[in-house]
Amino acid sequence: MCVSHKIPSIMSEYRRRIRSFVRRNGRLSAAQEHALTNYRSNYCIELTDSMLDYENVFHNNNPVIIEIGFGMGHATIELAEKFPNYNFLGIEVHTPGVGKVLDEIHKRQIKNLKVLQTDAVDVLEQMIPQNSVTGFHIFFPDPWPKKKHHKRRLLQLEFVHKLTLRLCTGGYIYAATDWEEYAEQMLKVVSEEPLLSNPFKSYASDIDWRPKTSFERKGEVKQHHIREVWVEKIRDENQKSVDC
Repeated sequence: MCVSHKIPSIMSEYRRRIRSFVRRNGRLSAAQEHALTNYRSNYCIELTDSMLDYENVFHNNNPVIIEIGFGMGHATIELAEKFPNYNFLGIEVHTPGVGKVLDEIHKRQIKNLKVLQTDAVDVLEQMIPQNSVTGFHIFFPDPWPKKKHHKRRLLQLEFVHKLTLRLCTGGYIYAATDWEEYAEQMLKVVSEEPLLSNPFKSYASDIDWRPKTSFERKGEVKQHHIREVWVEKIRDENQKSVDC
């Protein structure tokens, strides 16, 4: 399988509940406010305690990709349009970003993208069936650079385990960061999950289909190295396995 040209078809301190975000307010443009008011019911999925039926949501059986923390959604929109044979779920709490994506979905009539405005941990635990996701995208999560804040980082072992359980066999987790020390932590954490394998052995390379994000451009201006981590779920002979 060549991962460079296509998406594969395929505890005291930590007892504080991990969150996938820190809520930040932002000013809404007129278009974003209009989209939130008028399109939310069409393109947003509200948090419930029922597992998602992807066929009911998207009206097809195409593979599902989940992006956690899409920001203003430029990469999300581009990927959904570029890969119409995949279904995309975007999770974000930042209201202007959600409004922007809803506006773009409506203007471009994108059929394979839905949005959840809530915490990704709640979505995973309450709505995403195990062995059902082809890929997770986590592009430029908050690096929490101060050492005392490292415990707030999203990609920690417990969270990675939650993602892994929801991947189908052959499914992937794809993360990117411009923060070198966080990249090192990412590699370490995914290597400690026994159901994940790293085909690159270290950082990923030559994955040319990921759109560049605004956070990435800011990192490049600061002359930060962009690091990408790609791992895949291997077959678990002791449990029921579903291939992508």
